[in-house]
Amino acid sequence: MLVVELTVSRTLILTHFMNDLADSQLAEAARRQIAELFESHFEWFQTTDDGNPQPLKKTELDISVSNGKLILTCWTEKGTRSWKIRYWEWTGEKLVLQGSRRMGAERPLIELIPRAAASAIAATVKAARQKRCDLLAQLACATIVGSRVERSSLSPGIRRGQPGRYARIMLWTRHQRLAVTASVASRNVGNADSFLSAALLWFTGVSERAKPPYIQQLWLIVDAELVKTVLPKVSLLREGLKQAIQVFEINDAWTELQPLKVPERKELWQKRLKRFPPVVEPEVSELAQAILAEAPEAIDIVRARYGETLRYHGLPFARVRRLLETERVWFGTEATQRRLLDASTLPDWIILFNDLQTHRSATAPDRRHALYRNASEAWLESLLRRDISQLDPGLIVAPLHAQFRTAPGGRLGVRPIDLLALRRDGRLVVIELKVFEDREHVFQGVGYWQRVEAHRRRGHISRARLFGTRRISDEPPLVYLVAPTLRVHPAFATLARFVTPDIEIYRFDINEDWRSGLRVMRRMLA
Repeated sequence: MLVVELTVSRTLILTHFMNDLADSQLAEAARRQIAELFESHFEWFQTTDDGNPQPLKKTELDISVSNGKLILTCWTEKGTRSWKIRYWEWTGEKLVLQGSRRMGAERPLIELIPRAAASAIAATVKAARQKRCDLLAQLACATIVGSRVERSSLSPGIRRGQPGRYARIMLWTRHQRLAVTASVASRNVGNADSFLSAALLWFTGVSERAKPPYIQQLWLIVDAELVKTVLPKVSLLREGLKQAIQVFEINDAWTELQPLKVPERKELWQKRLKRFPPVVEPEVSELAQAILAEAPEAIDIVRARYGETLRYHGLPFARVRRLLETERVWFGTEATQRRLLDASTLPDWIILFNDLQTHRSATAPDRRHALYRNASEAWLESLLRRDISQLDPGLIVAPLHAQFRTAPGGRLGVRPIDLLALRRDGRLVVIELKVFEDREHVFQGVGYWQRVEAHRRRGHISRARLFGTRRISDEPPLVYLVAPTLRVHPAFATLARFVTPDIEIYRFDINEDWRSGLRVMRRMLA
C-alpha cells in the first residue's frame, strides 16, 4: 500500500461546469459513473502539491454512498482515509473531486489521473514516429526530380508490440530505387552503432529481394549529434558498400537535408588529438590493501580520479578516498546507498561482504539474485584482467588497460574501450566484451580500432609508455570481439563482412559457464 497525503492547501474554486451532488439521486448516479471509471483503469496517479504523483491501484480506491452523501475512500498504510465528495468532474483525462473532511475544516482538491495502458502508449509513440517518417519521406522525395515515395514505414520494434525506432523509406525513380533511413526516436549519440548496423542489414536484405528497378543507393539521414560518429564508420566500410551510401544531415526543424562528404580513410588520421599523459604506477592505500586481502581472488582495485574503487568480480562495492590526510571508506553497490564505514555501519559492511561472497560467485545458490546478474560484462572483464592470456596466449599479461579512454571522459558518445592489450609481437589489440546478444558489437569494435589507430600513428601510445618500454609494432591494431558461444548476435558475420578488410577482426566464442573458468571454444577471423 502507498501512503496518500492529501493536503488542504489546494482548494477548489467552485465553477458551474462541475457536477453538484445536491441530493441522494445525483450522488448514486455519480457513484456508478466514478466506479466505472475506477474499474476501467488498473492504476491511477493522485497529484500532490510537490508535483510528485502518487500511484494508486484501483483496489485502493473505493466510492460509495452513505446517508445520501458520496464518499471516496483510499486505503493507505495509515489505514483508511475518507472524504465526502461535494462536486466532481471527469475531463476525459483526469477525475477532479472536491473533497471535505473534519466537518469542512479540510477541503482538498483531489485529482486522479488514470495510467494509460502500455498498448495505448505504444500506439501513441508509433503514430508520432510514423508522422516523422512520412515527413522525412516527403523531404527526401523533394530532393530528386521525378521521384515518388513507394514506401514509408517503421522498422520492427525491439520487442513485439513496440514501435520501431527507424524510418524505412523507399523512393522510386524511373531507373532505380533508393533506400532512405533515419532515426525517428529521441536523439542519442550512443545509438550510432545500432543505427548503422540496422541500416546496413535492412539495405542488404531489401536489395537482395528487390525487382527492377533495383535498389542501388542507401541514404543515411542523421542529425548534427550523429554526424561525427557516423561519418568515420562509413569511411571504414568495404569499398563497394561505401560507394552506395550517401549521408545527409537534417536540421533541427526537419525542413532541410544537407549532403555530407564521407571522408577518405587517410583523412581520419589528420585530425588533431590530445596526447595521453604519461603512465604513473599508482600507490595502493593501506585501507584498499586491507580489503583486498579479504578476498584477493575476487577483488580488484581500479584507480579513480580521487582515490580507488574496489570491485568484487567487477561489481563496485567500496571506494577509498583521502579527506584531510585521512583515508575513508564508503561502501554500497548502489551510488545512492553508499555509506561511510565506521563503527555504526560495520555490521552492514559485514552483511554486504558476506552477500557478495555468497551471491557474486560461480556457485551462487540463486542465479536470479541481483548480485549475481548485475555488471556481467564487468565480471568477465575482471577475469581477463587477472590473466588475459586465457583469451590469447600471445597477449602479454601486464600492463593491461581496462576501460581505456582515447578521449577525455564525460564527452557524449565517447565510450571507453573494455580492454587495450599488447601482443608479444608488438601488435596492439582492442578487446570488446559482450555477454548478451548485441547488434552493436562489430561497429563498437570498429570505432575503437579507428581511435586507437589514430593515436598509434601519431606515436602517442609509445611516448606515453602505456606498455612500458615494449616496442609498438608499426601495424594497425587487431580487434578481438568476445562473447559466449550462444550469445553471439545472429547478424555478427554479416556485419563483419561490411567492414573494410584492412581491419582484422577476430571473433572469440567462449564457454557459456565462463564464471566458473574461461575457455575459448572457437577463434576465427570474422
